[in-house]
Amino acid sequence: MAHKTKLHLSIFLLLIVTFWEQDHVHGEPKVPCYFIFGDSLVDSGNNNNLETVAKVNYPPYGIDFPGGPTGRFTNGRTVADIMGELLGFDDFIPSFLTVNSSEILKGVNYASGSAGIRQETGKQLGANLELSKQLENHQTIVSRIVDMLGNESAANHLNQCFYWSVTGSNDYLNNYFMPQYYNTSSQYTPDKYAEALIKQYSQQIMTLYNSGARKVAVNGIGPIGCAPYSTANYDTKGSLCVDYMNDAVNYFNSRLISLVDHLNNDLADARFIYLNAIGFGSEYTASPGFSFELNGCCKVNEHGQCVPNETPCSFRTLNLFWDLFHPTEISNKLSATSSYHTVKNIL
Repeated sequence: MAHKTKLHLSIFLLLIVTFWEQDHVHGEPKVPCYFIFGDSLVDSGNNNNLETVAKVNYPPYGIDFPGGPTGRFTNGRTVADIMGELLGFDDFIPSFLTVNSSEILKGVNYASGSAGIRQETGKQLGANLELSKQLENHQTIVSRIVDMLGNESAANHLNQCFYWSVTGSNDYLNNYFMPQYYNTSSQYTPDKYAEALIKQYSQQIMTLYNSGARKVAVNGIGPIGCAPYSTANYDTKGSLCVDYMNDAVNYFNSRLISLVDHLNNDLADARFIYLNAIGFGSEYTASPGFSFELNGCCKVNEHGQCVPNETPCSFRTLNLFWDLFHPTEISNKLSATSSYHTVKNIL
């Protein structure tokens, strides 16, 4: 049964890759610029110079990425990298850490591993750039673009860009479900915590809007209770996943969908879209035949990250997870392809 399921997965992945290749056409990008906000799912190296254990600028990370390790939390490209290719960009969007003036007109990646919506999230691992700080960094870039183009041209340019925010999972994994470091789970019920997060997130999204963003995608939180780290460290109570963790983030996702509807109703000159991060992960983690695929692809340390310089698994296109938290490149390709077909509606 396991062998048959693995074969079905191989065929499915091949089909998805084929569809991706058909979508990935060369030519002018569909938008002039692309800005990325979020956490380790889309971080491209912004944590490399921070005092934190949440940085991965060492092998085996990047084993399938051109040039090797860069600080991306996977074996190859992130979901944001692949989205950029689908949007028509020939080069990867540079990190805020490394971007230079000649590149900022095409976009910047501000994402930071372990970061979240709340300022304190993930700080037990060390420094990170929480979403509000990422927005401050974006304002620095906006000011530089204004200096380059002038107010009116800069505004027109920024209005045409695509903005993608992938955040929230750390506010649960590295905050709410870590009572040894944070008191949020004693302060809030899961529903009230989601309400508090969305209230803060809505203010942050409005900050982005006020900086010129008019085409904005926000990701829901995936099934964090199905991640290898969760199933190894929390009681599954006989389930395949830690169901109460997934139930908690569902409160967040439901409120985020409502927020997107509210923003679209109130801001007629902008288009916001919600991207469902649940589908692929939950579909396969619900099948016992895939349990052997959910252990990650590398030997990990106490933080769930790959041990430096250890040899990872050989068949990485058959693994959904790279380490105990982060998807493999093939999973990122699946997610990006699905998301892109939705994103096209606002471009």
